[in-house]
Amino acid sequence: MKVHYLNSTIVKEFFMLGFPELNDYKLTFFSIILLMYSMTICENLLIISLVSTSPRLQSPMYFFLGHLALSDIILVTTIVPKMLDIVIREGSTIPYIGCLTQSYLYGGMISTECYLLSAMSYDRYLAICKPLHYISMMTVKLRYSLVISSWVLSFALLFISLMLLCDLDFCGPNVSNHFFCDYAPLLELSCSDTTVPDIEMIIIGFPVIILPFLFVITTYVYIFIAIFGISSTTGRQKTFSTYSSHLVVVSIYYGSMFIIYMVPYRGHSVTINKFISHVYIVLTPLANPMIYSLRNKEIQSSVMKYLQVCGKRQKQEEERHGTY
Repeated sequence: MKVHYLNSTIVKEFFMLGFPELNDYKLTFFSIILLMYSMTICENLLIISLVSTSPRLQSPMYFFLGHLALSDIILVTTIVPKMLDIVIREGSTIPYIGCLTQSYLYGGMISTECYLLSAMSYDRYLAICKPLHYISMMTVKLRYSLVISSWVLSFALLFISLMLLCDLDFCGPNVSNHFFCDYAPLLELSCSDTTVPDIEMIIIGFPVIILPFLFVITTYVYIFIAIFGISSTTGRQKTFSTYSSHLVVVSIYYGSMFIIYMVPYRGHSVTINKFISHVYIVLTPLANPMIYSLRNKEIQSSVMKYLQVCGKRQKQEEERHGTY
């Protein structure tokens, strides 16, 4: 069993500085993050509930959206509760094992979302470019295969990163100017040679980020060609609206991912790095349900029906209690 030392003592934890530049506004920042976290959980749970129960939301697109909502919930829950503790305490410790676990879960969820976004783009490609074959091609078996592959492949690939991280020695310092156990900042704390993990981080970026991104871009090229081939202006606008939400989400998500992971970490400003990480960890999961629901009449209709049903149940409960 490998033992990690810091000044001749066993390293059992890392200290996360969080956002020292915002310590004077920690209560305001804490309240904002807590509100955003609560809204994210509620929004994505609502999406999962609607997709699971509404007969109008049983198409493959909403099936993938439900899994994206689930991955968003796991992602923010992996990071934000501890982040809130770090903010309110102006820095907080996290155990060595807990840090590795957080890093692995975080990486796995990021990868899963990349693959799910690719699956959603493929679904839109079939629906728009091959509408006559869509039902026969996007079968129940295929959609389940795409989702299961997204989850399994992601955590299998990130397990390699976890093993390399576990093999590193941490001799000090154990202080990280970040708000969670991201892979690159942890490498900077190691006193071991990190050449192999550095190279592995770049290599694994290709199957996790680059290849899904190229696949999404390719499907969008074909979708654009198909849309511009529609003679009716109304038809083009209607078709474009069916996948414009996905395009916005992909742009935000991959834009921040490229800046963080495809550019050497040591070339970043720490503050900028934390801000961009905050975008796709907190803001994107919050915005996803809003973006997908903003111009989607089926989701809006299902939400209204869901609220009406809840209202009727509440009224029945009040009437039932009133009779006793």
